[in-house]
Amino acid sequence: MAEEVMTEGREIYFADQKALRRYKVLRIINRVILYGFLTLVALFMLIPFYWMLSTSLKTSTELSNELTLGVVHFFPHEITFANLGAIFNTSGSANFGRYYLNTIIVALASTAITIVTTILSAFAFARLNFKGKEIVFTILLATMMIPGEMMVITNYQTVSVLGWRNTYSALIFVHCVSVFYIFFLRQTFQQIPNELYLASKVDGYGDFAYLLKIMIPIAMPTIVTIIILGVMGSWNAYVWPTLVTESKDMQLVANGLMSIFQDSAYSQPEFNNIKLAASVVVTTPLLVFFIIFKKYIMRGVSRSGIKG
Repeated sequence: MAEEVMTEGREIYFADQKALRRYKVLRIINRVILYGFLTLVALFMLIPFYWMLSTSLKTSTELSNELTLGVVHFFPHEITFANLGAIFNTSGSANFGRYYLNTIIVALASTAITIVTTILSAFAFARLNFKGKEIVFTILLATMMIPGEMMVITNYQTVSVLGWRNTYSALIFVHCVSVFYIFFLRQTFQQIPNELYLASKVDGYGDFAYLLKIMIPIAMPTIVTIIILGVMGSWNAYVWPTLVTESKDMQLVANGLMSIFQDSAYSQPEFNNIKLAASVVVTTPLLVFFIIFKKYIMRGVSRSGIKG
């Protein structure tokens, strides 16, 4: 007797019970293999984070004993937060309190300016008609093929001529325009029906009012995604702040982390818990920020990738 099974909206017919049982067994095996592989990948990614956090909570004595005996404990015998507190000690080689303040200022300012330039540029390329629009946009896209490292020397010379070295201006304005963000948001703007734009013209709305009241609310998931990526980029910046800052008071958290790793006072293996504590201080806020807002990233990517 024929059996009928519904799977993901499709009808699959089986000639007999034997074929049905074979299908169910294969389906279970496929799911076991899939979830087993995903579990291994998750463990491969999460274990280093757990190890970093666990070691940062160990005392120097415990870590030194582990290194001497060659026995590593996955869980700390005695939890201490002294290592995390030492990172924010203003008398040490790295003042993470100052680094955090600098990073927050740079991230908020550069992201805010980036959002303004991105929205205006994406709207112009998506809705406005002007001579040479496609040529200009093609040239902008072509610049994405140029490695960012090739622009470092030019940007450094520009900052030096303007007298912006060791200032917030050098850290902020160099990241205020992104061709990728413009292209990303333009794809979302182009999905909005052009009839809305024509209807707004009939109702007496100008281009700026149409942008504020219609396009920005519809494209908000993509804009939030750009904000998240902008903040993450500023948080992870290392090369550029190293070049344009002369004092430690102007450096960011990534520079502070490197200062801990290069400090001769923490060069011995038993001080690895101090180094990992610094890594926790730098990594955890960004990780929590990403987990909270990851749904906006996925929504923005899916929205910008579908035309219609």
